[in-house]
Amino acid sequence: MLCVTVIFLCAAILAESPKIRGDQATTRKAETSVRYTDVRKQAGITFQQDSTQTDEKYYLETMGTGVAWLDYDQDGLMDVFFVQSAATDLYKPPHPLRSALYHNNGDGTFTDVTEKAALGGEGHYGQGVAVADFDNGGFPDIYVTGYGRAILYHNNGNGTFTDVTAKSGVADEGGWSTSSGWFDYDKDGWLDLVVTNYIEWSPKNNIWCGEHRPGYRSYCHPGNYKGQRIKLYHNNHDGTFTDVSDASGVSKPEAKGMGVVLADFNNDGWPDIAIANDSWPNFLFINKHDGTFDDVSLVSGIAASEDGRYEAGMGIDAADVDGDGWQDLYVTHLDFELNRLYHNNQDGTFTDDTFGSGIGNKALLLSGVSMKFLDYDNDGWNDILQLNGAMLDNIQLYHTEVTYKEPLLMFRNLGKGKFEKVSASLGPDFLRPIVGRGVATADYDNDGDIDIVTNNRGDYPSLLRDDGGNANHWLTVLLVGTKSNRDGIGSSLKLTAQGVVQFEQAKGGMGYMSASDPRIHFGLGARDKIDSLEITWPSGLVQKLTNVPVDQIITVKEGAGIVSRNFPRF
Repeated sequence: MLCVTVIFLCAAILAESPKIRGDQATTRKAETSVRYTDVRKQAGITFQQDSTQTDEKYYLETMGTGVAWLDYDQDGLMDVFFVQSAATDLYKPPHPLRSALYHNNGDGTFTDVTEKAALGGEGHYGQGVAVADFDNGGFPDIYVTGYGRAILYHNNGNGTFTDVTAKSGVADEGGWSTSSGWFDYDKDGWLDLVVTNYIEWSPKNNIWCGEHRPGYRSYCHPGNYKGQRIKLYHNNHDGTFTDVSDASGVSKPEAKGMGVVLADFNNDGWPDIAIANDSWPNFLFINKHDGTFDDVSLVSGIAASEDGRYEAGMGIDAADVDGDGWQDLYVTHLDFELNRLYHNNQDGTFTDDTFGSGIGNKALLLSGVSMKFLDYDNDGWNDILQLNGAMLDNIQLYHTEVTYKEPLLMFRNLGKGKFEKVSASLGPDFLRPIVGRGVATADYDNDGDIDIVTNNRGDYPSLLRDDGGNANHWLTVLLVGTKSNRDGIGSSLKLTAQGVVQFEQAKGGMGYMSASDPRIHFGLGARDKIDSLEITWPSGLVQKLTNVPVDQIITVKEGAGIVSRNFPRF
């Protein structure tokens, strides 16, 4: 994760006018005036992440913790869950450290319901979080990764959760689990679990890194430690899971896993696994439809950068950025490395399109920790949100041009996967420097545009409300599976509106140790009518819906179509 080698990069970026799908050039509104406003204080969110920092520079300290959006009580409003760290053998906090669940009150405020929900996890050094309804019970459950072990919380449906880790068999004992994600890899209607593990570090082997003079000790590079292995747990339909990591093939290569996204990359209808590794080859496992996966990491082209280097992979997400119906990949890296956009060539390979897309070296001095694809201005194209924050709290002693706290970054998609940096237009709250670690997106106020929450190392979080994105039209879809898993994860969606086609998938994982709004969001630009919405469910059922409303959140039930459900607006 830590990279202190300065790389001198130069490249020529080909200037190209954006090409627009279909008749979008005539139906797309002018760029909307979007501003992000930090409303954390007025929302009543008082959680503060504890970095557990000591002079010993425990590797564990710099990782940060994740954040998740979920509608835990199914009232139509997205609630938020912050993962917390814990005391260590050297660090004893003045008060107990607990994760926190905040209930969305539907009026712009949140209430801390952690104690009632029994989700504090005191004593567990949490890392990341993944959310899904693993037992098809109708309520989302929570999996919290961590150092030494993980915890699975079952949602009881009454505002409380039960720790079912021991029964379930997904504790990942002895592992340093970071990101995780839910998906139905064998399409049996039940969600399985992928867990990324990091390195073999412990306080006993916490070596000295950096210069031997006061203030110059630093966190070490992952190359000093052996990597761990990826875990895959199969859902047995009875509240238990079986570890099929070896049998499936995903645990064969040594890993230094940080981020994971679960999506169908070859459009064969089966979900695949992409993993960002830290200073190690990234992984791409293609589903072979028989319970096993084919490791195509090297031949696919995503294992390394265009020039063959294994970079400090952290955040990862997938989306169709150019309108061709195939999932592309974005991976974040640390300062003096490039964040990579890999274009899906539709033949099992990817091309590093970092410079061709216009992203290039525009974030060279930023440490990209996490990222998320989103359409922040609802113009119909997937944009890139990147969360940043240096790993070394004393980074300026080594690189005076780099700061510890760093601003968020937004790349706006101009069409066909061509991007421009627009961070400066999104307001001072968006540009406020933070030590970002976890980031998740959701339309928490149900007004049709995408809001942002961050979990910041040693600090309060940020709750950034999107103001102005809903000037363009939009549609949000909540999937409810029946024969398929209840969350509809693994579904593909094709929306046609006034001659323009958009493709989305219901994916698992995404980002770095965090979980976003599970509802599928489409920006429509100026298009005020939807011709059709076609959903292909994991079960194989294809539903084609017409007369779909715009500027609404709809619920689509497998086999039944649009069903009534309330999504309160503030």
